[in-house]
Amino acid sequence: MKRFHPHRCLAGIAFLAASAGVLALSGDEQFLMARDASRAGDRAKLERLAPSLQSHELAPYVDYWRLLIDFKDSKDPDPTSINAFLNSNDGSYVAEKLRGDWLRQLGKKQQWTAFMAEYPRLAQPDQDLACHALQGRRALGDKKALDDAMALWLTLLEPPEPCYPVLEALIVDKRVLADAVWERIRRQFEANKIPAALYTMNYLPASQMPEKKVAQTLADTPLPWLSRLPADFAANRAQRELAALAIQRLARNDPRAAAEQLGKIAAQLKGGERSWAWNQIGWQAAQRHMPEALDWYRQAGDGPLSDETAQWKVRAALRAQDWPSVRGTIEKMPAPLAAQPAWVYWLGRAYRAEGRHDDANAMFARIAGQPDFYGNLANDELGKATATPSKPTSPTRDELLQVTANPGVQRAQAFFRLNLRTEGVKEWAWALRGMSDRELLAASEIAARAGMYDRAIAAADRTRLEHDYSMRYLAPYGDQVRPAARNQALDDAWVYGLMRQESRFVSTARSHVGASGLMQLMPATAKWVANKIGLKDFQPGRVNDTETNVLLGTTYMRLVLENLDSHPVLASAAYNAGPGRARRWRADIPLEGAIYAETIPFSETRDYVKKVMSNAVFYAALFEGKPQTIKSRLGIIPPRAGGEAKGESLP
Repeated sequence: MKRFHPHRCLAGIAFLAASAGVLALSGDEQFLMARDASRAGDRAKLERLAPSLQSHELAPYVDYWRLLIDFKDSKDPDPTSINAFLNSNDGSYVAEKLRGDWLRQLGKKQQWTAFMAEYPRLAQPDQDLACHALQGRRALGDKKALDDAMALWLTLLEPPEPCYPVLEALIVDKRVLADAVWERIRRQFEANKIPAALYTMNYLPASQMPEKKVAQTLADTPLPWLSRLPADFAANRAQRELAALAIQRLARNDPRAAAEQLGKIAAQLKGGERSWAWNQIGWQAAQRHMPEALDWYRQAGDGPLSDETAQWKVRAALRAQDWPSVRGTIEKMPAPLAAQPAWVYWLGRAYRAEGRHDDANAMFARIAGQPDFYGNLANDELGKATATPSKPTSPTRDELLQVTANPGVQRAQAFFRLNLRTEGVKEWAWALRGMSDRELLAASEIAARAGMYDRAIAAADRTRLEHDYSMRYLAPYGDQVRPAARNQALDDAWVYGLMRQESRFVSTARSHVGASGLMQLMPATAKWVANKIGLKDFQPGRVNDTETNVLLGTTYMRLVLENLDSHPVLASAAYNAGPGRARRWRADIPLEGAIYAETIPFSETRDYVKKVMSNAVFYAALFEGKPQTIKSRLGIIPPRAGGEAKGESLP
């Protein structure tokens, strides 16, 4: 007879009670518990939850988490289980995730045959996996692997770990010599990636390799370092290169001091070193809108410009109304950079300023009709106001049902239902891949009905031939936004244009710096505006309430607008970067709104202002039912002296 074990009985009862408790929970609650178990590495809990989640929309994620625990617990995960998962979830985002995880394991173990067999099935490889693939190709005898790796030398400035063996192979194979190493170091200094630059110095020949302490010192304290340069420093290439790097670091904080120091040693530098240093000073001065910027660029001569320094040379020339310099700089840009809409447009403007009207119109025609800032500007230059295309036929019931049945769409909706936005956005983007225009329009409609306004816009933005601008430029929350805009005497097209850029109408949006809600208000700004208008019982938690957020946001827009000469371009810049900066970025002379926007020093704010103003054009076209011009909105920015001290101080 078997002996009775009370502790086993109690354990069984506890297990059954726990299982019963789990079964009493909803599928969504169980899924969230499974997610927590996965994060905690609790295999037992995950296994207990898995059976009851097999019919849940997100069941593949539970199976994925179970395999991830196997990855962590086993030095050699079972390929059979992995392949079974990949086959049963073929084409899904979660299969892509697992395939990437599996390839990282194979790459770390240098199991290159298995890696290269699986890698082609990966749809969107991250950079680390692309470098693993280059390692694998090289290990398996592919002599072209290093040819492809050469493209990374000047572009991959802060590489992930798997890329270092590939870059170092270029050195060993003598495909990269000292000149290219110094060029990479310069690029890394430009990008302010100093630790990466100091590491790259290890690739220099021994005769040119500086002591790490010396390089770190010049990066941290360039002016004292330059003051201690020995009289014969120019006899050594490393010393000359380091001097140029020190000039670059000094220019980041004080271009005039850098120009003074470079003037003292310029004659002792070689042409390429001297040219690069002057271009760096010109670049930093251009970002500060200093009048000397173009002169410092000119002292560089015809030396090569990086993409960033070339773009800022154009911007400095625009502020100075030096159209020959605008033209000459853009014409010398690498073809991919010159083909960007910004430089196509400004080259057209330069041609027009020089009387080359046919050439100008040819430039404008290349980008006219594009649904963005420069497409709007090109339309204006060609005398064609911006209009929205005719609305296509609404998605049919069958089209909606077909897209609704898409497993990726279902998984995205489930994640949004669970307030797991990050996962939902990734699943949604994956599901849209390869969809036809009709499917995208249906997906947009489905998302809008579900209140997923940002996903509705994302789907509508991807159509190629059939475009529904009422979905691209959704205008939700009309009962709150329209009256608030009217009460503040604001153009509702501008309000919606700004809101679309701020949050894509996600009422719970929160930025990395703490801005919240539809209009992305910072806590201090929200509190200041609430006090300003006497909003009673305001608490920080109310900032995500739609009505409160719109009230505070539109009030702040009106106050900023009044404070900045009632100019929406200035006010848009101020909303993103602060009123003080928006004022400082003005010129001493009247400036086209387009040039002001183009020469905003902060890339985020520059992009933001362009998009807000372009958004406003399309919203106005939809609201008013007639074509619009962007130049009428951009106008002329009054000179700095005209309103510098005007108005109250705003946060």
